[in-house]
Amino acid sequence: MSFPIKKSPSSPSLCLLSFPLSFSSSLSENMRRKAPTTLLLVFLCVLLSAFYSLHLSRDAISHSLTELRFHPKNLTASLMDPGSYNHVIREEIKELTHRTRRVSSIQGPVDSASVLLPNWEVLVLVSPSTPLTSPSGDSLYCLFPNGEASPANFSGVLPFSNATAFKCILPKGNRRRQPFHQPVLTTSPEKESAVITPAPVMPRWGFLVYESFSTETDVILFVKGVNNRQGINRPPEEFSCVFGNDENSAVKTPVTSSMQEVFRCQHPNLTAVNIPISTAERIKVSLEINRQKVVIPSVAYYSPSSRRTPANPKPKSLLCATTMVYNVAKFLREWVMYHSKIGVDKFFLYDNESDDDLKRVIKELNEEDYNIERIFWVWPKTQEAGFSHSTVYGKDSCTWMMYVDVDEFIFSPSWLKNSSQPSKAMLPSLLRSSTNRPIGQVSIKCNDFGPSEQKEHPAEGVIQGYNCRRRVEQRHKSIVLLDAIDYSLLNVIHHFGLNNSYYSWQDLPLDVAAVNHYKYQAWPEFMTKFRRRVSAFVADWRTGVNPNSKDRTPGLGFQPIKPENWENMFCDVKDERLKLLTQRWFTSQTPEGLKMAWQR
Repeated sequence: MSFPIKKSPSSPSLCLLSFPLSFSSSLSENMRRKAPTTLLLVFLCVLLSAFYSLHLSRDAISHSLTELRFHPKNLTASLMDPGSYNHVIREEIKELTHRTRRVSSIQGPVDSASVLLPNWEVLVLVSPSTPLTSPSGDSLYCLFPNGEASPANFSGVLPFSNATAFKCILPKGNRRRQPFHQPVLTTSPEKESAVITPAPVMPRWGFLVYESFSTETDVILFVKGVNNRQGINRPPEEFSCVFGNDENSAVKTPVTSSMQEVFRCQHPNLTAVNIPISTAERIKVSLEINRQKVVIPSVAYYSPSSRRTPANPKPKSLLCATTMVYNVAKFLREWVMYHSKIGVDKFFLYDNESDDDLKRVIKELNEEDYNIERIFWVWPKTQEAGFSHSTVYGKDSCTWMMYVDVDEFIFSPSWLKNSSQPSKAMLPSLLRSSTNRPIGQVSIKCNDFGPSEQKEHPAEGVIQGYNCRRRVEQRHKSIVLLDAIDYSLLNVIHHFGLNNSYYSWQDLPLDVAAVNHYKYQAWPEFMTKFRRRVSAFVADWRTGVNPNSKDRTPGLGFQPIKPENWENMFCDVKDERLKLLTQRWFTSQTPEGLKMAWQR
């Protein structure tokens, strides 16, 4: 990072240039006679110049760091007022106060909050009260303070705040301007005349309250940038939840749990919050670090009505499944149809901005009486938080929750011997306790399958296409009783912490159940997965962090470069048990020949 250094006309760095020209011409002939005096003068000028430059550099660096960090002395974090959705942080500088800005061809102000994501992406969230359809149907752009603009691409509607999400790229010119400022959403960046600069400071993804969820008894906040180290969590006493749209009338409640990115706190006393009735259903909520008196930037909202118990609650499904997905349209039908037939009643898909045909495939499956709910989850690298969210979101409709990915299939070897047809009782049969204590969690070991000589995605599906795996099982996946999950919602993706010693944790041996994990698929599929792969243990496969993790691919470096003989790698054991079982269960005769039920 470079910092601009301003030079003064009288800077001591110019002292040598201010000598008379005659000094230069006579320097050599008088050098011997005046050497001691001249050398001393030159030394003093150089020393003074260096000191002055160092002083300027220190000031510039200090100023830049002040802009980049939150400091109680020069920054007060405030809750947004009702009329300025995008004023997430208010700095104690008058010129950064938010002003309402209008968008050409769209009636009224466009209230938005922007967050700088990784890879220079800017997430723009538009208030649900703002109309977005312009009369002319123009495209939208992000207009930045220096006049640079980039297209604002629609991402989706956040399911819990109802804010509309757009993505744009921070232009290169603005990347050199720190702190980064929020853009204006506009239809005509070249004609926009009401932009007032400088705009409010744009919070970064690494320090943000990004989601909120209310239960009957408390409020849960999802927060980036506080508990950053795995296994090390700051005590809840260090934080407070802050509710309200005005800094002076905000209500604080104590945090009761602080684990990973999940913070739980009490509901606020709404009679103490001075909020107009018109905005009572949309109350800003954030997290305060008590000692520093700093409120973390937030794009999350609290709705009092969300804590209400449904008048006629529906009966719970016995078993549901949750997974986080991206562009899995070609795999989803096989995964849903298989697990639905053996006991899963409902599927929750936390969609991390898929841009394939996923929504169409979900619609078709729902029309065929499968129960799938797609939850638009725009937040990057938050799989653990998403799974924690699913435990409270799905608790009203599910008793047990299965956590496996779309390339993972649970089966029991006994089914191959004893079952001519799939049964809804198959997966629930794995949840029976072998002790006097009730089971709170069942863990099932994974067998990782290799490319099995496939060079492209097999048309008949992954179960039929991949039949060769590694010899030693890798990790495990779990089915969890939602009532048994610890209050903190702690999880490491594969399993959850249980809330007390009342419940048992059961590990199933491989001869009882296994997870077929079709992890190393045909190279085009694996390469796509590699580029976006994120886990709790490897934040980014393209970096050298935690190189010995089991989430790494043996023989593969930090770039998606195909190793030699990829098609035959990870093939220690030929395993066709689930392949034969699904042929028995799901094969049918068609005019084109035998096909699996999920082939279209």
